[in-house]
Amino acid sequence: MAVAIITGASRGFGRALATVLAGRGWDLVLDARNAGPLEETAARLAGHGGKVRAVPGDVTDGGHRAGLVAAARELGGLDLLVNNAGVLGVEPLVTLEELPADAFRRALEVNVVAPLALVQEALPLLRRAPAGAVVNLTSDAATEAYRTWGGYGATKAALDQVSAVLAVEEPELRVWAVDPGGMRTDMLAAAEPDEDLGEVPRPEDVVPAFVRLLDERPASGRYAAPALLEVR
Repeated sequence: MAVAIITGASRGFGRALATVLAGRGWDLVLDARNAGPLEETAARLAGHGGKVRAVPGDVTDGGHRAGLVAAARELGGLDLLVNNAGVLGVEPLVTLEELPADAFRRALEVNVVAPLALVQEALPLLRRAPAGAVVNLTSDAATEAYRTWGGYGATKAALDQVSAVLAVEEPELRVWAVDPGGMRTDMLAAAEPDEDLGEVPRPEDVVPAFVRLLDERPASGRYAAPALLEVR
């Protein structure tokens, strides 16, 4: 049975992806900071018949990251690592002039340092998998200059570069940095509370793009979910 670690899995995109993978028979190790919602999600997904481990904690904590990988090892290995957990830094977003250094530092820790550290922890298992893969959630804010998105976008640009170099250094793995596009999530609502999100896709609408990556296993690289969702 395939095994995945998904961070930030108690809500939004992480929960939507976990739901689809559980329905496909995957065993899951799920992470989130808040234990209650995470355990509720895990209990619901276990109804699909697979094994689901809820491991609450902060991805910036080394002991927690080791616990996630240990849980995957107990399930038999690790085929997929999804670095989905992330923070904006400040809510709502502010201009770079107003961005507190401590908030930017925290965003770097969560959005860049923690994903790399979790990859480092997980590499021995991923290398042994028949088709090991890493998915790092990025953003168009990494490549476009949107007002107030500078701090968050800088962290995602750094994660893009980490992903690109990891792909070169680990040619037997698939390493995909994926921009999901706008999603109707609590994070986006917190970033721009005055914006109307009614027409923005739900996380469930975006998940098929990621499933396509898993099914077709294209070369490592940076992908945009809207392009993956286009009918060929």
